[in-house]
Amino acid sequence: MRIAQVSPLAECVPPRTYGGTERIVSYLTEALIGLGHDVTLFAAGGSRTSASLRVCSESALRDSPSCYEPIASHLLMMRRVLKEAASFDIIHFHTDLVQFPIFAHRPAACLTTLHGRLDRPELRRFFDAFDEMPLVAISAAQRASLPEASWIGTVHHGLPEAMLRPGGGDGGYLAFLGRVSPEKGLARAIRIARRAGMPLRVAAKIDRADTEFFNTVIRPELGPDIAFLGEIDDSAKEEFLGRAAALLFPIEWPEPFGLVMIEAMACGTPVIAFPNGAAPEVIEDGITGFLVAGENEAAAALRRLADFDRARIRQRFEERFSARRMAMDYVGLYERLLAGAVAIPDDRLGGEAADEMQRA
Repeated sequence: MRIAQVSPLAECVPPRTYGGTERIVSYLTEALIGLGHDVTLFAAGGSRTSASLRVCSESALRDSPSCYEPIASHLLMMRRVLKEAASFDIIHFHTDLVQFPIFAHRPAACLTTLHGRLDRPELRRFFDAFDEMPLVAISAAQRASLPEASWIGTVHHGLPEAMLRPGGGDGGYLAFLGRVSPEKGLARAIRIARRAGMPLRVAAKIDRADTEFFNTVIRPELGPDIAFLGEIDDSAKEEFLGRAAALLFPIEWPEPFGLVMIEAMACGTPVIAFPNGAAPEVIEDGITGFLVAGENEAAAALRRLADFDRARIRQRFEERFSARRMAMDYVGLYERLLAGAVAIPDDRLGGEAADEMQRA
């Protein structure tokens, strides 16, 4: 199958440090190639891939201080994808909304995975207007925010099995990995660690929008028991997560997936999570972690870490969250689209677009 993967340009593929969507695009692309498919990747400069690469920006837009209009770069990428569209059986977008007006005339050959939160009123109007475009969710929780949208499937994220090896959890510390922001729950994680009497190590990105939050809320809490490491890359995650006694994931928002949870599971590390967003879909309570109702319950759960079998946690990662499983799930959706087995509304199409749908 000839497949185009279209990535956001904020980060290269895969990102060097923080970056969820582009990381998943990388894992999916490589897994599809491993399954024997011909894949072309549209992505930012600096990307590393086994696919045929179409460089659509000089570098990752996050790294470009002169990039004031990222939408312009993304629209130029869409123009390039459109010019090559006839070369692909399937075009798989990971770029939020920008492609919809451009590719709505050929929905049978396209699908879009939505990676972000969907509980916004303006999104309901948008997806209603483009209900001919097939959508894929990354969790049932994400999908539940817009149950009437044109979903054709839900595919949980996956990681390459060999990327992270299990560790022994012998570091004597708790881990927080991700992004410094109120909704990610770092302030809660600090309080939980202190209530449990355990040190916390924080490996996290600080966006410009969250600098004040870090300086006013988090920085005053740092000390011998709360260590801030900054962003780390994939090569450092194995030791960071593998030596941690547990990962704290006390999120305060409807997390669409939570990639860090399966990264911890790949290292055999249990996850202590609040049951928001997709956490109950990812964490099997009592097997790969604990789902807790508040900070006191989280601290109490940390006294039960000896209950976990770290080898069993790793096994459940391999069974549920491998990149190969993710790729096979997507191939199933691609095949359904190409076979015409997915019902796509055509009441909004007309002229050449309707004719194209009939021919398909």
